Amino acid sequence: MNISAKLVMELRGKTDAGMMDCKKALIETNGNLEAAADYLREKGISKAAKKASRIAAEGLVFNAISKDNKTAALVEFNSETDFVAKNNEFKGFGNLLTKLVIDNELKTVEELKAIEIDGTTIETKLKGLIAKIGENMNIRRFAKVTSNSFVTTYLHMGGKIGVALQLEGDVNDDNKTKAKDIAMHVAAMSPDFLDKSEVTQNILDKERSILKAQLIEQGKPENIIDKILIGKMNKFFEENCLLQQKFVKDDKITVENYAGNLKVVSVVRFKLGEGLEKRDEDFAAEVKAQMKG
Repeated sequence: MNISAKLVMELRGKTDAGMMDCKKALIETNGNLEAAADYLREKGISKAAKKASRIAAEGLVFNAISKDNKTAALVEFNSETDFVAKNNEFKGFGNLLTKLVIDNELKTVEELKAIEIDGTTIETKLKGLIAKIGENMNIRRFAKVTSNSFVTTYLHMGGKIGVALQLEGDVNDDNKTKAKDIAMHVAAMSPDFLDKSEVTQNILDKERSILKAQLIEQGKPENIIDKILIGKMNKFFEENCLLQQKFVKDDKITVENYAGNLKVVSVVRFKLGEGLEKRDEDFAAEVKAQMKG
């Protein structure tokens, strides 16, 4: 089977494995990218079982909380360069978007763009901002979180990562501190699930299959593999499920232990640009082109 260099590079980007190992894995799996990634994990070749998506776009994640502390919003607003993300007009527009998300019932970005302010839609205002600054910008996504108790948000590195939590519990200073700490933990540890009960049977079966293949590859005796798997699956929960993760400020307890009577109902985490390809720029060439223009 003919495996393209592009497919090999894509698998390498997902796994950090060597080029030849990636090509072999793709041949063994008839070019199936996901199956090839699993193959590399089973063989112990993949260096990164869970690698974050490529960070491509610049911009910022913006956050806001309603006055009654029961509604929170996150908005990812992208720009082409980090320089533009520092622009006050860019920041002002991002903060406006979060306010609109809180104040309106919206399901899509298109609905957000269609909101009118003084007879002008947000989409038109965005086009005007693009024309003024001279760089493309995009409202990529938003999330709205509500609670009968309270919510909290956290921005890491000034907006590179944004977290919003829906919480249930007494609204007091102790719980507010816990909520903020847990939001910081989410930013740092990037859990895939809130609780181990959320992990589907398909995911569990797939993970168990991969781990078992790894143990067989390592030459572990068949009669002890099942016992080892129990421990490894518990480790999987510890690494991927928020409440079972070791608390980042005290690894002797879990996040669930730290939360105590405070219940984390839902979690939203935006990482700026995740899943987007970054523009390949040659700055010197761009300057030359502008000078010639």
